[in-house]
Amino acid sequence: MRTFTDPSIFAHHTVLVRSDLNVPMDGTTITDRGRILASAATIRSLAEAGARVIVISHLGRPKGEPDPHFSLAPVAGELAEAIGRDVAFASDTVGEDAKAKVAELGDGDVLLLENLRFNPGETSKDESERREFAGQLAAFADDFVSDGFGVVHRKQASVYELAELLPHYAGSLVQAEVEVSDRLLNDPARPFTVVLGGSKVSDKLGVIDNLIARADNLLIGGGMVFTFLAALGHDIGSSLVEEEKIDDVKGYLERAEAGGARIMLPTDIVMAASFAPDAEHWVRPIDRLVDTPAGDSGLGLDIGPDTAAAYAKVIAESETVFWNGPMGVFEFPAFAEGTKTVAAALTASAPGAPADRLTVVGGGDSAAAVRALGFSDDEFGHISTGGGASLEYLEGKTLPGIDALA
Repeated sequence: MRTFTDPSIFAHHTVLVRSDLNVPMDGTTITDRGRILASAATIRSLAEAGARVIVISHLGRPKGEPDPHFSLAPVAGELAEAIGRDVAFASDTVGEDAKAKVAELGDGDVLLLENLRFNPGETSKDESERREFAGQLAAFADDFVSDGFGVVHRKQASVYELAELLPHYAGSLVQAEVEVSDRLLNDPARPFTVVLGGSKVSDKLGVIDNLIARADNLLIGGGMVFTFLAALGHDIGSSLVEEEKIDDVKGYLERAEAGGARIMLPTDIVMAASFAPDAEHWVRPIDRLVDTPAGDSGLGLDIGPDTAAAYAKVIAESETVFWNGPMGVFEFPAFAEGTKTVAAALTASAPGAPADRLTVVGGGDSAAAVRALGFSDDEFGHISTGGGASLEYLEGKTLPGIDALA
């Protein structure tokens, strides 16, 4: 992977920086600035070195045409605050406004182009269409810096083809993400514990498959846990389950028993009468989940307190921890305690934790959860900006956006 340590090599150059500014929005309000703050270092260093910086990104999933609901305009002001200098905004990607504003750039200036996905060429399955759009972007610049780790698993124009058309480098964020991921895969200090949650076990099977022989402990929570419990014959009531994945899960349980990582499952669950923030809820051991005070069997929305305490103890005793996926429906306060307990165990101040351990929060919902629950980024060793990319890297998959930087 081609990198740089001295941004002054880009002085007086126009540099396209592919960032990942795909932040969650409530209308025009940004609800989590994490990706903006993570992207700021590379952009700031280039501008301070005298480069003319053009930042490109996507937001959401527009359908290849302009959609005001997915405009990056609100991001420009937040990005300016994060880097400590003005950020101009172009109302298109490669149109007249973009061309005019690129022509006005001086050394040290920063310009943000409108949402890349407003152009169908960005995500087209036709390589020639992607290359045409990448060529229009490349015409603006001398160099390309790839710094959007959250999209390096996508073969898209601004991620893959653009790197083929310009001298290319990995930005500091991508460098850091790859270094941490490589350490997890190839050189983890032990004990090495992997904590997996989220709603679907199907999203995590690849990670389990690749890490079951590398990790010491796999702690399972979130909605995906009920497929494991069903595989063991437990009655899970109305809880989420992927019936078609039960045989896969049984296979991983057998591999664990045969000498792979220890798989830990909950001993208790917070069950609820319905999926609602104010739902009646109760704690039950896993062999009595359907023993409920409600008229039906209920559904599980969080790991129970005994489980959370047991998981926290294993995490606090581990030298390396990777966590991806909340333990429950953390958006509802009544079902956030499992996630909060696990997050607290990953922090630098966790009681009894090794002073030099590495804790990694694997992006996506996990990163959103720690911030929503009041934790700050600097309490963890590393918070990834790429949920899907992080998982695919740890699955051992080839990531197009990383290969393109060779």
